[in-house]
Amino acid sequence: MKVVEINGYGAADVLRIANRPIPRPKKEEVLIKVIASGVNRPDIFQRQGLYNPPNGASDLLGLEVSGEIIDGDLSSGEFNIGDKVCALVNGGGYSEYCLAHISHCLIIPDSVSIEDAAGLPESLFTVWSNVFGIGHLSVGDSLLVHGGSSGIGVMAVQIAKALGYYVYATAGTDRKVIAVESLGAVKCINYKNEDFVDKILELTNMNGVNLVLDMVSGSYLQRNIKILSENGIISIIALLGGSRSFINCADILKKRLRISGSMLRSQSVAFKANLAKSLIKYVWPLIEKKLVKPVTYAYFPLDQVSSAHKMMESGEHIGKIILKI
Repeated sequence: MKVVEINGYGAADVLRIANRPIPRPKKEEVLIKVIASGVNRPDIFQRQGLYNPPNGASDLLGLEVSGEIIDGDLSSGEFNIGDKVCALVNGGGYSEYCLAHISHCLIIPDSVSIEDAAGLPESLFTVWSNVFGIGHLSVGDSLLVHGGSSGIGVMAVQIAKALGYYVYATAGTDRKVIAVESLGAVKCINYKNEDFVDKILELTNMNGVNLVLDMVSGSYLQRNIKILSENGIISIIALLGGSRSFINCADILKKRLRISGSMLRSQSVAFKANLAKSLIKYVWPLIEKKLVKPVTYAYFPLDQVSSAHKMMESGEHIGKIILKI
């Protein structure tokens, strides 16, 4: 089968098409004939040598796929050979065939194309875990999404809006601001032109927001603390602004704040399986009603994977970048 390999860590041009044997599924695994694979920021970091896959995971890039189940352990009775699924995988998505744990597969909704479905799992698992699992928001609560135009951001905005929350976001261009507001954000703030702290406090009558989904961290952390309401939560999912911050802990004490963080890839099989069940129960109906839709910015064939990575690094995209296998 064709796969994408990393020929020495570095820039996008180190990615190469190679051939490997088709993997064989083990207990509770299925083999998926891959139609498409989502491109994610961790793929960039792994290519650069900054993010090692967990023990036992495939060394190949690719954390989410869509395609057809063609083999594997179907003893659970939930899936059949020929089912069209999207799946969260622990690596190996940039290939013609990929293994997935059976409990991390989801039947593709009728309203979603099989190619666009490849961009759902990583974003949806992350959003549900860090916004609705950690945050425990109630209808009418408010949420700020940093990176509102990212693959994770566009899903967080849509789901929160559909479930009755007030959603605010940040983005880096006016074009992205318009796109994010069209997805349901009450206000998307161009952080290059406005101070999001001042703007959020103005928009919320100085009350702040209940939760911040933060993929920046670094200098943003103290600023996030300033805009949290009492008992508010910061959920950190990435460190694009750096891993070190200076914060005033007195603010945390006064407002009884909580700072949380998580990495999806290293979570247990059971943890991800529970997330999959929650997505089927709560998010799939929203997708079927078209209240939540995939947002795909560009498609690339597998042999143009370097171009896909360059696009992601440029930051021009809104939503997902998909490899068509």
